[in-house]
Amino acid sequence: MARENENFRENENANATYEIGLWGDLPYSQEQEIGVTRLIEDMNSQKLSFTVHDGDLKAGSNSLCDNSLYAKALGYFNELEAPAAFTPGDNDWTDCDRASNGGYNSLERLDYERQLFFSTPFSLGQRRLRQEVQTAPLCLGVNGAVPCVENRRWTVGRVTYATLNVQGSCNNLCDTAPNPAEYAARNAANIVWLKETFRVAKERNSAAVMLISQADPGWDLSDSTRAPLRNPRTLMETDGQPDGFQSFLLALRDEVIAFRKPVAYVHGDSHYFRIDKPFLDAQGRRLENFTRVETFGDNQGNGTNDVQWLKVSVDPRSREVFSYQPQIVPGNRVAVPTP
Repeated sequence: MARENENFRENENANATYEIGLWGDLPYSQEQEIGVTRLIEDMNSQKLSFTVHDGDLKAGSNSLCDNSLYAKALGYFNELEAPAAFTPGDNDWTDCDRASNGGYNSLERLDYERQLFFSTPFSLGQRRLRQEVQTAPLCLGVNGAVPCVENRRWTVGRVTYATLNVQGSCNNLCDTAPNPAEYAARNAANIVWLKETFRVAKERNSAAVMLISQADPGWDLSDSTRAPLRNPRTLMETDGQPDGFQSFLLALRDEVIAFRKPVAYVHGDSHYFRIDKPFLDAQGRRLENFTRVETFGDNQGNGTNDVQWLKVSVDPRSREVFSYQPQIVPGNRVAVPTP
């Protein structure tokens, strides 16, 4: 049974070190479902303050967005002993209007996720963490304006965390049935939540901020195989596709520069584990306090090869606050057997 604590702090000492788990873009196949069970067991074997799944509960094609999908995901999250946070992914709702996904109304699927995963101010998981919720009716649902209840914020120790509903598939501006009105409302809401998160972090004298979303928005001109090409100075997309991210990235850049302390931006979407610093200012200078973190994700061709997770050690007293250690689940190794 879940244990709820309205004043959750994993450590009595606000400066104490703790660890969290990040994962996403899983599972995409029945084989990966078995791998996710092992991944959850591995997370549960370590003392984590909380976990976050950064979206995409299934493959984007030839897999249904029926209610059983979300029920299965809810089961995974509630198998985690630590509080389990979640932010939706495009495969969970924006792409559900594809014929291969069942031809659902994507907004109806997002409404359903909001009801199932985000109906309370608490996280999922066997221990639950109370979260701040974006309750203003700034987003759109099937029947009009609704609260963006999937956007969450919480503070553990001296670090502030927030999820934002930022999506792949051009942030709902392309693919089968793009929805510019839905995008505009949610994008504006995300920018409000972003700015409010940094304001709260400053008020709480947080040592760092970590943001978690699904989409890889593209940051520069270096990675056309996995993300939109983007002028790193203007943050304008250069590949001719609808740009669902520029205004959000411009707001993010302003906040990162003004905050000055470490900011980690966690996402999934392009299924390539990496930790780097791709964000530049308008003069082309790298933002030293910003780190992009992309979690492991689906590699269907190799089964459970990338069904792994990332452990983050958080030390508010250290200069960079976050340090990262990939966790390769022994039972999910494919290419090289466990020694």
